[in-house]
Amino acid sequence: MASVTLEDVRKVYDSAPTSVVVRDVSLRVADGEFVVLVGPSGCGKTTTLRMIAGLESVTAGRLLIDDRLVNDVAPKDRDIAMVFQNYALYPHMTVRENMAFALVLRKLAPSDIAARVAQAAEVLGLTDVLDRTPKELSGGQRQRVAIGRAIVRQPRVFLFDEPLSNLDAKLRLEMRREIARLHRELGATMIYVTHDQVEAMTLGDRIAVMNRGAVQQVDAPRALYDRPANRFVATFIGSPAMNMIDGLIERGVFRTASGALTFDAPAVLDGRRLTLGVRPEHLVPLPSGRAPARAAIIRTRVELIEPLGSEVLLHVRSSDGELTARVAPDITPPIGTDIDLALDLTHAHYFDPSTEQRIPT
Repeated sequence: MASVTLEDVRKVYDSAPTSVVVRDVSLRVADGEFVVLVGPSGCGKTTTLRMIAGLESVTAGRLLIDDRLVNDVAPKDRDIAMVFQNYALYPHMTVRENMAFALVLRKLAPSDIAARVAQAAEVLGLTDVLDRTPKELSGGQRQRVAIGRAIVRQPRVFLFDEPLSNLDAKLRLEMRREIARLHRELGATMIYVTHDQVEAMTLGDRIAVMNRGAVQQVDAPRALYDRPANRFVATFIGSPAMNMIDGLIERGVFRTASGALTFDAPAVLDGRRLTLGVRPEHLVPLPSGRAPARAAIIRTRVELIEPLGSEVLLHVRSSDGELTARVAPDITPPIGTDIDLALDLTHAHYFDPSTEQRIPT
């Protein structure tokens, strides 16, 4: 396997400033690591992956596989394999022939080809369908064939471009487990692109969150959730998104514009306008729930209830905007009810409203 390093990599399609789609991305993927590029549509994640693959040219910066500069190396000479969103299987070929096709082009010995295909098929649970054509397979099986076609090449780096986006919810879950298992068994270097933050959180050793062509933060999934670098990461990672409340700290007291929420704030933030961030699970309805040791109380009105089986999402409105609370299924106040929510301040985040960066406290 191999490491992949991007040093201030930039992609520009023409001379117009607005055409910069990847902005000076620096990222190192260690040998055997699983890194996920995640972000909204148009953030530059797929373009970054395609530059690693050699399908897009690098406008500026350095791209290395191990210690080899590959900016001008042809895709076929980079020793990578890419799995696309579209399966792109040959409909007239069997599963066996689809998986073997790249090896046939490389003129490997038939015995070597057969052995590689058989091994990949066993790993992916495709042994019983090797003689079927793609039209005889389910969506999940077709995606396994596409992954198998990459595995048989035994590349140094695997690239995945939203490979599960065409599958239904159940198949997506199954294939996430399959890809995670493959990474454990193969010990392969994998770079995976998705817009689905749940996929990112469940698959990646580390996650690179991208927005507007730039990397916002690279970290382990739990660290991204607990210590987001800025407001974008805080609201993108986590579902439902983190609640945001604007306010001002004067004489050690945080106060919103309406005055509906006040509490003693960290002294280091005195005299600053900032945005308070609180995750939905850190809003506790009173009196049915137990208030945290350090809490601030805000009066809200219930506008919508979303029962999700093991939990309920309460969508409420305060004098300073909308909030979402994640609560136990037995807490379901009627719509239109006024309730007090306790904000757990031990898990509070503070963001600078001008830079949107998280303020250490």
